[in-house]
Amino acid sequence: MTLPAGFVVELDRHTRVLDGGRALLGGHPTRLLRLTPRARRLLTGRTVTVRDAAGALLADRLLDTGMAHPVADALPPRPDPRYTVVVPVRDRPRQLDRLLATVGSGPPVIVVDDASRHPEAVAAVAARHGARLLALPVNTGPAGARNAGLRRVTTPYVVFVDSDVVLAPDTVPTLLAHFADPALAMAVPRITGLPGTAPTWIARYENARSSLDLGAHPAAVRPGTPVSWASTACTVARVDALKDGFDERMRVGEDVDLCWRLIEDGWRVRYEPRARAAHEHRARLGDWLLRKAVYGTGAHPLAERHPEFIAPAVFAPWGTAFVTVLLLQRRWSLPAAAAVAGVTALGIARKLDGTGHPHLLALRLTANGVAGALSQTSALLTRHWWPLTAVGCTVSRRLRRATLAAALADVALEYRHDRARLDPVRYGVARRLDDLAYGAGVWCSALKGRSLAALKPRVTR
Repeated sequence: MTLPAGFVVELDRHTRVLDGGRALLGGHPTRLLRLTPRARRLLTGRTVTVRDAAGALLADRLLDTGMAHPVADALPPRPDPRYTVVVPVRDRPRQLDRLLATVGSGPPVIVVDDASRHPEAVAAVAARHGARLLALPVNTGPAGARNAGLRRVTTPYVVFVDSDVVLAPDTVPTLLAHFADPALAMAVPRITGLPGTAPTWIARYENARSSLDLGAHPAAVRPGTPVSWASTACTVARVDALKDGFDERMRVGEDVDLCWRLIEDGWRVRYEPRARAAHEHRARLGDWLLRKAVYGTGAHPLAERHPEFIAPAVFAPWGTAFVTVLLLQRRWSLPAAAAVAGVTALGIARKLDGTGHPHLLALRLTANGVAGALSQTSALLTRHWWPLTAVGCTVSRRLRRATLAAALADVALEYRHDRARLDPVRYGVARRLDDLAYGAGVWCSALKGRSLAALKPRVTR
């Protein structure tokens, strides 16, 4: 499959142009891409526009490595842009009415009633908006409800939208533009909090730090990268790529499973934050904690299906050595950690030989690696492994110091980054409750499945 003429990609914000355009440094994992003289001429500033086979080859390579992303408003039109909206719902007539009002009367809409307790209210809302109603006799969960709607879709594309989501007018058109890429199976927007629905401090925290919000920057969705999964609370997908759709045995994590299966099959999945969908987050503490724990229970089923993708942290060998010597907290720990980082930087500099300032670039890359290793270690201590951390803190002063430092540093860095409309104390409490609830769900699923696979970090080059 070849990218069409007129397809435009722009270099990722972290991709560096080196030596006057002779090489590019970036992607996930970070790599050095040396450009031929012909390829250099195809790069205009930080964009590549496909005009011939060479341009298509370069743009495709940049997309595969994560060095660049499509420019949605500059992409060629699709031959057949028709789509059907599928809305799984169980009760929630008020939210369904609000969503369907934003969908409009253009595309066909299938409302799948997943055995509501009050089906007449859902039926009335669907009829008022001219949507086709498909009522299921037994509750099957989100995966089964979406599949039931998918089987009745006759258009090339399907838009899955949860009933507690509100669409902006440009959400679906922006995502559809990405399907000019023939290798794209699914595109998802940024999920933000619904404006005017943050009456509690938990809701304000969730609006700033929702698990569904994948950030402000575009990304290829791939395991082991900063955007390693995508939610199907709102998504546009190519129908012929979905095959049998979601795994109906999964009540949670079914969206992550579908995303990873598509990637395993050679398809691309794209995250486009310029397209936005507003989600009505849970505002009550008990409901919010339960939802976070439920998210965690998807870890073991995902570990069974995708053992090569699931890991709470992914370390390079040198990163493992770096954090290990720091956690030991001996007199020689800081010098030893510095030595590990120094040797690593020298090794990276050798790989960058031939570029301008290879040692400076190597130091920057090593610093990024150090920050990533420390961040992941912090998450292990305070989120994924917190039951073990809690037990260990009762007997180890060093572990208590490391955990306290990790918890405080995490809150300080994330609070500054998120700009939550919440004071630092309540933000910090919510942050820790978020981690405790999610980690509890992960451990419950692991113990129920009698496997710790979802809790094992991965060390990889």
